[in-house]
Amino acid sequence: MTDPRRAPALFEEGDPALSSPAPDPAAAPQPDDDGPEPATLRALKASRARGAGLARWFWAAAAGFVTLALSVAAYDFVAGLIARNPLLGALAGGLAAVAALAALGFAAREAAALARLGRIDDIRAGVARALAEGDHAQAQASLRALKALYAARPDRAWALADIEARAPDLLDAPALVEHAEQALMRDLDARAQAAVGDAARSVAAATALIPMTLVDVLAALALNLRMIRAVAEVYGGRAGWLGSWRLLKLVAAHIVATGAVAMGDDMLGAAFGGGVASKLSRRFGEGLINGALTARIGAAAIEVCRPMPFHALPRPSARGLAASALRGLFGGRTM
Repeated sequence: MTDPRRAPALFEEGDPALSSPAPDPAAAPQPDDDGPEPATLRALKASRARGAGLARWFWAAAAGFVTLALSVAAYDFVAGLIARNPLLGALAGGLAAVAALAALGFAAREAAALARLGRIDDIRAGVARALAEGDHAQAQASLRALKALYAARPDRAWALADIEARAPDLLDAPALVEHAEQALMRDLDARAQAAVGDAARSVAAATALIPMTLVDVLAALALNLRMIRAVAEVYGGRAGWLGSWRLLKLVAAHIVATGAVAMGDDMLGAAFGGGVASKLSRRFGEGLINGALTARIGAAAIEVCRPMPFHALPRPSARGLAASALRGLFGGRTM
């Protein structure tokens, strides 16, 4: 039976409907090509913007209150001790002064470390803007900032001299950035990936050998923090304790923004073959999975700490880092 909704239609020659021009594809509305990652980034930034102000005020007020309370308590203690025994009071006052100076020095060092991390963020944003807009002046300004960042490092002297010599011949922003990235970042990327591999192996071994769950979690956290600091130092970050926690937060945000990665047999299969975790002891399998997760955190740490976005050089993948690091546990060939 013929469907009446799809019955044959008769068109006569000269029908105006047949002579109308076809729609122009360029006039069609453009789809939203942001994709899931930019949308997630926007949601993450919006959530930060909503809570950042109140959180900043809370922590500033709490830190001020605790500092004031400790200062008043220390002053009352020293004053009472001076009234009772001037010699012991003077000793307590001297110790308090030394502690205060040490605290100021620690705060100054942490502030300098945070400022240095901020400089790296600004340089990376400037390089990304130069690539996106093809801005040669912005690329030159970012390279000057990179030279200032690495001016005190002897291992970067040859690369900086090479960039300085080739810069007049590179007249567009992408070529200038590509040459600078290849000259400056190639061996730094290798060092950072080696630090991630060492940390992944250490976390895997610690999880497999430490029988207490809470202890191995704390060990993994300490090793991950040390890895993030090591990656930052490779690229010139020199993060202090506060800077390490700031980097850890940025790394966690990067992992959330780029999507979670399954840390089961599919990642480990790249190193050993499918289903390997189920063939090993439970603790050893957990160690391999934790090592793969550390490699994922390390890949995000490289993205966050690197002063240049990946453009000319290949971006290290979490799967590749995990395969190279965890295969080394067996003394086999690394990738």
